[in-house]
Amino acid sequence: MKTRAITGFFFIIVMLGSVNAGDYVFGAFYLLLCLLCLHEFYGLNIKSGIKPNRAAGFITAALAFTGFALINYASMSATPAAEQASVWGHRLLFLLPVSASAILIQELFKIESEPFTNIAYTILGVVMVCIPFSFFVALAYVLPANAETGHNLHIPLGFLLMLWSNDTGAYLVGRFLGRTKLFERHSPKKTWEGFIGGVLIAALVGFIISLYFTELPWNQWVSIAIIIGCFGTLGDLVESMFKRSINIKDSGGILPGHGGLLDRFDGFLVAAPLVYTYLYFVANV
Repeated sequence: MKTRAITGFFFIIVMLGSVNAGDYVFGAFYLLLCLLCLHEFYGLNIKSGIKPNRAAGFITAALAFTGFALINYASMSATPAAEQASVWGHRLLFLLPVSASAILIQELFKIESEPFTNIAYTILGVVMVCIPFSFFVALAYVLPANAETGHNLHIPLGFLLMLWSNDTGAYLVGRFLGRTKLFERHSPKKTWEGFIGGVLIAALVGFIISLYFTELPWNQWVSIAIIIGCFGTLGDLVESMFKRSINIKDSGGILPGHGGLLDRFDGFLVAAPLVYTYLYFVANV
């Protein structure tokens, strides 16, 4: 428990520090996390007998993430640096067909009984891991530009705070009040009481955040919290289902006491794209 607490404390400090850093540090840090999570995903596949084309998958993920990050950064201003970032972002995206083709070409030179299974899981890793991280970084640019930094970090910061409060609330309420199993087949410890408690606590944190981060009204912050609570839990259940299908407890061991990075970001991977979609289409920011 002590190791878990120490790891969790430093993990939170690093995450919050990265969100409050400049554009390029912010983007580079989450690119690193994206690739580490993808490495764990491919590692789990290998343990189950699947052989993803990791090199091509990593290159495809890095191109997609960096290209979208540069384009989002460029959307905040019309400076020469931003225009150059936009140019490079589009160039990287136009390289995606080349790297995606490499996934197919690599399989041609292998002697495998199920080549399309390897191809499918290689692409699935990019979709499940890279795209959500890209959407999370894009949250910093979905609001009007900040005059000093060129981006607004309140949304990704608030996202993390509500995500963690949902996880903590679900754990505490489920531990003391949990009676009715949520999806026992995939996650025996999760309960409906814990799920509802986590959503309510995240909503409360969202309301508190609205008092300090006034770019959005309180009802939109609370709506974001509900999205995070519902779809963050879905992401957790999906990852548990995947790990159980291959008889693995933890996705890795990079975080002592917590397991792997995928274990920490499972809810994040489903919630981040949906929060961005909500802000872009529904909140009409």
